[in-house]
Amino acid sequence: MAIYLYKTSTPGTRNGAVNIQVKSNPRNNLIYGQRHCGKGRNTRGIITVRHRGGGHKRLYRKIDFRRNEKDIYGRIVTIEYDPNRNAYICLIHYGDGEKRYILHPIGAIIGDTIVSGTEVPIKMGNVVPLSVRYSNMEKTKLFQASTEPKSLVSKRGGRVIHISFDGQMRI
Repeated sequence: MAIYLYKTSTPGTRNGAVNIQVKSNPRNNLIYGQRHCGKGRNTRGIITVRHRGGGHKRLYRKIDFRRNEKDIYGRIVTIEYDPNRNAYICLIHYGDGEKRYILHPIGAIIGDTIVSGTEVPIKMGNVVPLSVRYSNMEKTKLFQASTEPKSLVSKRGGRVIHISFDGQMRI
């Protein structure tokens, strides 16, 4: 992503930077207002936790965490800022005309294609479901012997557990 550094003209713009690729106009059918209740108050409305509340009003973006569009290629159209989380989000236009937000994969740029399914290439942004058997990967990408079949067992956090049919397990 291209980062533009501000020219120092006032103390407020000193050391300021802005991301040029990030658009800030969200799709209307993929956002909705969320109710911010509480703000440090109890059921009677009395402040019980100090220094809570205020802040700018935020709209919630519907993120597709399931990625259940199987074997339909999608193209990254925009990379947007999401005020509700620390990660950027991408707007994806799928081949069947559907539009969804996903979390921005590191290294993905506008115009990249992504897909989820069982027979997809292993690259950043693609999604492979659990218990999928695959073989003939690139040489020593995950296992030493690249021709024997393997199975995807579980995904936890940022780690994936693969198991080969001879019992070797790899994280």
